[in-house]
This record gives sequence, structure tokens and C-alpha cells, in this order.
Amino acid sequence: MAEGRDGALCLDLAALARLMPLFLWVDARGRIAGLGPTLRKVMGDDPRGADFADRFLLRKPAPAASTEQLLQLSGARLHLQMRAAPETTFRGVVVPLAAGQGALLNLSFGIEVPEAVRVHDLTDADFAPTDLTVEMLYLAEAKTAVVAELHDLNRRLREAKAAAEEQAMTDTLTGLANRRAMDQLLDRLIGAGTPFGVMHIDLDFFKQVNDSLGHAAGDTVLRAVARVLRDETRAGDLVARVGGDEFVLILPGIAQPEPLGPIARRIIARLCEPVAFQGQTCQISASIGMTVSSFYSAPAPGRMLSDTDRALYASKSQGRAQATLYSAALDSEPLRGASPLATWGRGGASQAGASAGGAPSGLAKKP
Repeated sequence: MAEGRDGALCLDLAALARLMPLFLWVDARGRIAGLGPTLRKVMGDDPRGADFADRFLLRKPAPAASTEQLLQLSGARLHLQMRAAPETTFRGVVVPLAAGQGALLNLSFGIEVPEAVRVHDLTDADFAPTDLTVEMLYLAEAKTAVVAELHDLNRRLREAKAAAEEQAMTDTLTGLANRRAMDQLLDRLIGAGTPFGVMHIDLDFFKQVNDSLGHAAGDTVLRAVARVLRDETRAGDLVARVGGDEFVLILPGIAQPEPLGPIARRIIARLCEPVAFQGQTCQISASIGMTVSSFYSAPAPGRMLSDTDRALYASKSQGRAQATLYSAALDSEPLRGASPLATWGRGGASQAGASAGGAPSGLAKKP
């Protein structure tokens, strides 16, 4: 670098490239006479000798058809765009050079720098050492990393919360819903005015299985019961384990009791099938009490569950492996002998008191 006349500084292109790697020199005839290494990398070739207007589109402040017009924009902020793909945009300023030497444009990517770095595979070596663009890139990358980590953390928290909520609503042994999930669904159905049926199931002879073969056999039976109840209900129904060997089915959309009978009959028939455990068979049955929300002017979960419990024990008093539909007559009936209600067992519907199923006699038999 040398000092010229009138205090002017003469700077060779190599030094200029170090200070301004995105410079563009347009000569007096409007041709590209020189450019910085980063700009050449972005353009993908050596454009020296090409007309400025053929390679760049001046969008702001106004089109310039000649170098003279470009010089008239001295000091103004320019918006340029490469005509060739990927049509990278630039911000810049133009200053005139000595007479007959044209103009010098100092360019930058402006706010599009992250996109330019990505598209053109730029590194910090492509920017001037004093250019704050490098620091901006580091900050942008750090922000992106932090935001990504926060999103990932939020996702993990949501998944953990959902898993915890699901676990809080699930019986760990059978994978069925638990009493809490049942209570919440009952509240939602009643609040929405949706009709529903309720079936309360208690396993017959389950204690004998536990006593004769141990709790591992009992757990095997409970898991088998869970599979049967899932198989015999719809996707929108809720199957809950609410006690050791007690289950409740909530059946949304059932307003009348008639559909409950066939469901109960299928469940009873399947639960009377023996369950294999370590070379032996576990034999149980099921007693069921049922009601529907349309029986009540103002359905209440506690009242309905109490009524199904009353009907369940009416089923047990009739010989087990029965399903009994609740009616107000049960409230005054002793839980033994005949009941005035319709019952369902393996043999189909009958009047209460008639044994339609019958309890199995063997509890743990050799196959």
C-alpha cells in the first residue's frame, strides 16, 4: 500500500480482498474488473470481464443502466441480487474510484447471512477478521442449538407427563384402566349427557385359585380375564380393574339394557373356559351386575355403581355365572332365593332365579 497524490491511498487487490472479501470492482465501462474471494466463491466462477448488469440485478434504490448512473448512487444503500441461481441477495454501498477507474462496491449478505452460509458452504475464513458476521453466526448457531434443546426438553417433558398420567390411570398388572380412570370417564359422560351402560364383574372362585396354586396363578388368571374383557368390548368402551378380582365396564352410547345381555353372556361363557398355569388349569366363572344411565333422572356414579353391586350379588345368590340387570325391586329383595329380575348366563336370558349357567366344580385340575 502506498500513498498517492492528494492523500489518496493505493491498495493492491490482495490487501483489499483481506479487508473486504465481498468487494466488487466495476470499471468505467461497466464491466467487472475485480472481486473478493468470498464473492467469487458465491458466484461459482470468475466473472471478470462480464458486464455488471448481466450478472447482477440492482433492485434498490433504482436500476442503473451504466457505470455513470451507478456512480450517482455513491453512498446510497444498495440491494443487489445475483441473476444466476440461487439468486443470492446482497446489501452494499458504492463509492467512486479515481477518474476513469470506475466504482467500488462493498457488499454483505445482510440478514440473509445464515441462508448464504448454508447454501454456499461458507466458513469464518470467508469473512473479514473484524466482520461481526462471524459472531452473529456463532450466536445464531447457539440460539438454534438452545431452541432445539428446549423443544426437545419440552417434548420429553410432555411425553413424561403423558406417561405419568397414563400410568396413574392404568392398573399395572393387567394394563386395564383403574378406578381413577373409570371415575373420570363417568364424570365426563354424565356431564355431557351421554347415555351409557355399566357392568360390574366379580370373579367366582378366584380365591380358591390363589389359595391352591398361589398368587402367580391368580395373576395369570387376571391377565387372561383382562384379555377377554378387551376382546368383548368396543374400542370406545372402558374396561377397568377396580379391585382384586373386580372389574367394571363402561359402555358409552348404550341407552337401553337390551344390548347388555348378549355382551354379558359372551363374557361369562369365555370366563368359564379354563386358564392354563404351569401344567394345571385354573377354573373360574364370573357374576355380573348391570344398569344403564337412562334408568336415572339424574345419573350419579356412586348410585349406579352401588346398584350394579346389588345386582352382582343377586347373580351370585342365583348360583354364580349369571348376569343380573338392576331394578328398584332389588332394593327390597333379600340376596338369596329368587329375584324378580331378568338374568343372563351361558344358556341365554331367563327370569331371575332360574340357573342359566351354573358354577364350575373344579378349581385347579390336572389337564
